[in-house]
Amino acid sequence: MTLIASDVEAFLREYLARQRDASAHTCDSYALSFQILFEYAADKLKVRPSALTLEQLDAELIGDFLEYLENVRQNSPDTRNVRLAAIRSFFHFLEYRHPEALEQIRRILAIPFKKTDTRLVDYLNEKEVQALLDAPDPTTLSGIRDRAMLYMAVCAGLRVSELTGLQMNDICLSSMSIRILGKGRRERAIPLWKTTATALRAWLSLRGSQVVPEVFVNARGQSMSRWGFAYVLKQHIKTAQQECPSLSKKMCHHTFCDIPAR
Repeated sequence: MTLIASDVEAFLREYLARQRDASAHTCDSYALSFQILFEYAADKLKVRPSALTLEQLDAELIGDFLEYLENVRQNSPDTRNVRLAAIRSFFHFLEYRHPEALEQIRRILAIPFKKTDTRLVDYLNEKEVQALLDAPDPTTLSGIRDRAMLYMAVCAGLRVSELTGLQMNDICLSSMSIRILGKGRRERAIPLWKTTATALRAWLSLRGSQVVPEVFVNARGQSMSRWGFAYVLKQHIKTAQQECPSLSKKMCHHTFCDIPAR
């Protein structure tokens, strides 16, 4: 029997992080997928997660796990496919470490992704965007920071991970542009609107010296996390809804509109 713990550690720390140079977000997403899988398998097999073996993670158990995600955890087919993608990547990695398990691995890799509907992404109109941008209180430190974050997200069309991962050396103050290393490690340079540059300068003048290199930090001086930004955005959506009630049906934490702000 082959304990799976050392293989998972090698996959996350060596293969993904060092050999593939995967982003921190990708590593975290894969780690979460394995955490949920191992918790499910440990409960079903009545063993500790650290005692799970490769032989126990067969195609039948993986199939049951995917059904558990949709039927018990009420995950969408998209989320189910994300978890399956992590599992398939891991078992591709195991093909070269455990050739004795190739038939078991082949059966797992044959598990198909579910077809999903491509939903039309709604957009915010100019009034809704402006209401959101005006929601932070410009007389407080957090409000100045939040206004800069929202202007940056709307102006540059940044993903949440790109916004929270933006570092001080990614900003060119002379031209007031930013450098983004985005999804797929594609790099782009983005000039900022005048209003966005003003909001960013206001925040940088108050940010002060921080230990972390990220532009946007929380109240403890640590880099702003995705979940921290989601919480901040949720609060400002509540404020903006007083002027634009339609925001409650449109807004989500990873989608912004590129409608110019006045």
